[in-house]
Amino acid sequence: MSTPSPASRQASTATARPASATAGPEAAARRHGDGAREAWAALLLTVAAVVYNDWLLEFVLPTGLDPRHSYVSELYAADQRFRLLFGSIELAAAALVIGGALLARGPAPGRWSAAGWWSLVAFGVSSVADVVVPMRCAPSVERGCEAVNPWHTTTSALVHAALFASMALLVVAAHTARPPMPLVRRCGPWVLAAALGTALATVGPLFGRPGWHGVPQRAHLVLVGVWFVLLATTLRSPGGVASCREAAPRRPERGAGNCAISHDAPAVDVPGVPPRTPG
Repeated sequence: MSTPSPASRQASTATARPASATAGPEAAARRHGDGAREAWAALLLTVAAVVYNDWLLEFVLPTGLDPRHSYVSELYAADQRFRLLFGSIELAAAALVIGGALLARGPAPGRWSAAGWWSLVAFGVSSVADVVVPMRCAPSVERGCEAVNPWHTTTSALVHAALFASMALLVVAAHTARPPMPLVRRCGPWVLAAALGTALATVGPLFGRPGWHGVPQRAHLVLVGVWFVLLATTLRSPGGVASCREAAPRRPERGAGNCAISHDAPAVDVPGVPPRTPG
């Protein structure tokens, strides 16, 4: 086998240098773009966590509803005094969640991660439908008002299905896929279990057994806000979604994991020491 001459090696090195020099700024620009996008997604989800818990306004507004025994959706029932206010806030929260999920999804997510973020988009869309077809009345204070409204009950079920799907899928992504999400991996299963339990505790009126369902439902909404904050914190964290996304080393170091270390330092010839050949 013939050995390349020094002149040919110098020519190939000179040809390769512009490509590597160009790749550096391009990778940095991509990382900067990913960081800005994830920062906006984190901001939207954090604001959504607060806005989604608009039921706290019950403590300052004369809604006429007892938070212990009423559904939050009764606040924007068709015949309620503050329906426009609470309905508008619900729509704003849905828009924030949809925008945050679309930004967080990124250009090339993993399979589980993409499904989780799309489920969060579906949660926002279903929340919009929940406001578009509200309850006709407030069953907790009006005799003869049925708690089961077919259209509103359906949209509420879709909201919950999309929410739990997003939690489950992103928890799976945090365990098995990339990008890594250590905070979701540690805390996500607990939030999912608590949110599911509180949601199940609110179904009493649907089966003719009303009373005290308002307490677990409001606890459930707080847990949804915790889920949004958990995702936002993951997006802002240095070891979160953006970690290890850009890794294109020439020679990875053994044991370096997913963030491989490149060895681009020039070789130094030491007298009396033969040069090391790649093996």
